[in-house]
Amino acid sequence: MVVCGDDGLAHRLAAELRGVYGEQVTLVVPASERTVRPPVVGRARAASAALLDRVVNVAAGRTGGSEPVGGERLVEAAEATEAVLADAGVERAAALALVYDDDETNIRAALTARRLNPRLRLVLRLYNRRLGQHIEELLDQAAALASGDGDGGGGGGGGGDGGFDASTTVLSDADTAAPALVASAVAGTSKVVQTDGLLLRAVERPPGDVRGAGLATLALLSGTGNGAGNGVANGVGNGVAGEQGPELLPDSEAVRASGGRGTVVLEQVSYAGPPLPAGRGGGIVPPFASLFSRRLRWSLAGLVGCVAALAIALSVVTGEHPLFATYETLLDLFAINDPALGAPIGRQILQLLAGLVGLLLLPVLLAAVLEALGTFRSASALRKPPRGLGGHVVLLGLGKIGTRVLTRLRELDIPVVCVEAGAEARGLATARRLRVPVVLGDVTQEGVLEAAKIHRSHALLAVTSSDTTNLEAALYARSVRPDLRVVLRLYDDDFATAVYRTLRAAHPRASTRSRSVSHLAAPAFAGAMMGRQILGAIPVERRVLLFAALEVGGHPQLEGRTVGEAFRAGAWRVLALDTAAGGEGAEPAVEGAYEEGTVPSGLVWDLPDNYVLKGSDRVVLAATRRGLAELLGRRARDGALS
Repeated sequence: MVVCGDDGLAHRLAAELRGVYGEQVTLVVPASERTVRPPVVGRARAASAALLDRVVNVAAGRTGGSEPVGGERLVEAAEATEAVLADAGVERAAALALVYDDDETNIRAALTARRLNPRLRLVLRLYNRRLGQHIEELLDQAAALASGDGDGGGGGGGGGDGGFDASTTVLSDADTAAPALVASAVAGTSKVVQTDGLLLRAVERPPGDVRGAGLATLALLSGTGNGAGNGVANGVGNGVAGEQGPELLPDSEAVRASGGRGTVVLEQVSYAGPPLPAGRGGGIVPPFASLFSRRLRWSLAGLVGCVAALAIALSVVTGEHPLFATYETLLDLFAINDPALGAPIGRQILQLLAGLVGLLLLPVLLAAVLEALGTFRSASALRKPPRGLGGHVVLLGLGKIGTRVLTRLRELDIPVVCVEAGAEARGLATARRLRVPVVLGDVTQEGVLEAAKIHRSHALLAVTSSDTTNLEAALYARSVRPDLRVVLRLYDDDFATAVYRTLRAAHPRASTRSRSVSHLAAPAFAGAMMGRQILGAIPVERRVLLFAALEVGGHPQLEGRTVGEAFRAGAWRVLALDTAAGGEGAEPAVEGAYEEGTVPSGLVWDLPDNYVLKGSDRVVLAATRRGLAELLGRRARDGALS
């Protein structure tokens, strides 16, 4: 794997590939980036990570050092030119990530790399999403044409056997960081896997937990390493020599015989707070109650009652039919009836009263028209937080990251109140379209967070572009509600760690998460480098479980077998069937597996063991690195794959 970049994301991505997936990595960074302390994945890997042994200074044209140690290599270059890419071994590499901060630099390097190695898997970091779609199609088409002319050159170091696909994936920081930020705010964890619009997390359960099994049981924890938070949360185990290690993807008999061992269960990240207030839909015609204020509605009701009373009184006094009496009352009300000259005194008095009510009706009707017009106009304007709102998420910042986080929160039907200082922020249009309440104002000023009802909220998500603003908002929110769940977006990894430790020490009973964008984006970039089929990875003590979406066709271990037969304990397990992939593969092979006449949509998690997997099926499965390598036809390199 080759990683080229000029900021912390490149270092984080290289550490993710080496520490989680066990890949050999060549890191290409500018010479000034050598002084940046490379981030690591997990505490155990921080202690055992080897130093980058071989340094190549391409600009000076000199090469030094010995062979790489630990599968890592560093190349110093200001830009990924053709010579730099060739020196980094792109012609023999399996995948290349271009994560420079400039779109043009990444595109230029991608075009060069595709020419050097048509079989290379490319991952690009682009901020322009529309341009990214066109570049992705262009590079995929170039790879397809090149592969049709021959074998495409290098075999893809480590890929072997044609197991790697020459795909191109374009990602952005905002799209990749948003799911983890949402999961941190809702469930208190960023160890999530995203698939088919769902957020999945691995949860540790202590021995004897009688709750449901969730979507699947992923692992049995080691005999002494099942304390809360030391496995899935940190990705490390206790490391006690001679103790029983974790058992990944156990069968049902192993789960029943697990005794005092804790388990890791796959669950869907969902919101457990109060539902959205009624009437928050985005209909074209607002409900009647929202057209007029309560005071105006009472005024209209009083005037209607006066008209009805006058009509009844006129019918009694004159002996006329009630409908005709009502008609005459309305004529008097609107001052278009003849004066009641020569009529009985009662009729004249009623006419005068009707005229007086008509004078009172004019300003009420005018107010009703103005309020109705204002309501229809505000349907496309920013909404204010409704009274009584509680259990919501307060989102600070509607920039690039905040907009994606807002969209993801609303996809999960989580109530949100946004706070934005600039009236021209890019996310205001999204908030207006989704009818999300927005408070305009500087979050550092007093009263802004109170207007967002921070005292009744479920969590605070501070994702503005200023670290100090995010920190100040978090500290003020802590003073209002010491137990509030707080998630901060911070740029620097070291600063984020220091803030997290300090807030955790000051508020030990509250949930605090500080996240850098590079820390959250690296797993998605690493998964894309492993292939489009990789959805993500979740650490279990010292081991890692991979989640992938595969077409059943072409995999003899799956095709033509039932779900029960396709399961291999400790290697892989089919979790769900993607019926959205379409085709006949969505239909159950066993009569009565689902309700008659219905075919489930999206992901189906409760597959019966006797369901036969067809070649047209697309499944989501969990696998160990060695198991996934076997499924994909790759050569298992060494013990690092286990």
